[in-house]
Amino acid sequence: MVIEIPHLAALPHAAAALLAVAKERRVFLFYGEMGAGKTTFIKAICEHLGVGDATASPTFSIVNEYTSPLGPIYHFDFYRIKSEREAFDMGYEEYFYSGNYCFVEWPDKIAGLLPPDAVSVRIGISPDGQRHCEVSFH
Repeated sequence: MVIEIPHLAALPHAAAALLAVAKERRVFLFYGEMGAGKTTFIKAICEHLGVGDATASPTFSIVNEYTSPLGPIYHFDFYRIKSEREAFDMGYEEYFYSGNYCFVEWPDKIAGLLPPDAVSVRIGISPDGQRHCEVSFH
């Protein structure tokens, strides 16, 4: 499935569409080059889920926890980790298998640890700046 995001105003619709197609799945893997809009899309998804907290990329902390009416939501950024061992040390399994929403940026850094039922979201940029998200299931 492909979700088109022609402009920022379309993000709420795109967030709702992604959550609808994912159904009960809770772990989302966001792929895309630097500046593709991974964090911006995750922010829109969190807003759709009722997060009132400010959302930002957890580049230095690796994981941010947000409060929502559905329970905690976890936002990961593995860009700066050097090995999967670092994810082990932070207890990634407790997050990924908690039943709570987990949004993961740079999942390729921990490819061997990803849950088999995760939703992959590959964000591409068209020459005119529009985003398109290819959604697939493992």
